[in-house]
Amino acid sequence: MAGDAEDQVRSEGQSKTEGETWLVHIFKASGYSADGFLAALRHEMAFRMEVVAFIILAPLACLVPAGPLYKALVISAMLMVLVVELLNSAMEWVVDYISHNRHPYAKKAKDMGSAAVTVALVNAGLWWCLLLWEWLG
Repeated sequence: MAGDAEDQVRSEGQSKTEGETWLVHIFKASGYSADGFLAALRHEMAFRMEVVAFIILAPLACLVPAGPLYKALVISAMLMVLVVELLNSAMEWVVDYISHNRHPYAKKAKDMGSAAVTVALVNAGLWWCLLLWEWLG
């Protein structure tokens, strides 16, 4: 609970990053992001599968003889799958941290996160269909 004590000492309106240069802030934020990415790779099977799919499919999207906008949209949609999966995993970890007891609200929260990932996957699939249609049609 060191953060609570720190928050009490900090005056209202004072930022946690006050006094940091933007370069120091970017360096720290990059470290936190890398830690989160590595944690997801270590502990989340779905995230690993989606990263592997991205590593395989992004170069393939670049090879399809279609316009650059189609390629960019397909790659962006695949990146969005990773973003939504990271957010879903973070939410699941928080829910599990708060309580190990099964609760209907926790189940609903986790199910909604899973639904968000499914929507992102469907979106990426639709963009792939449009990319292939552009190429083959």
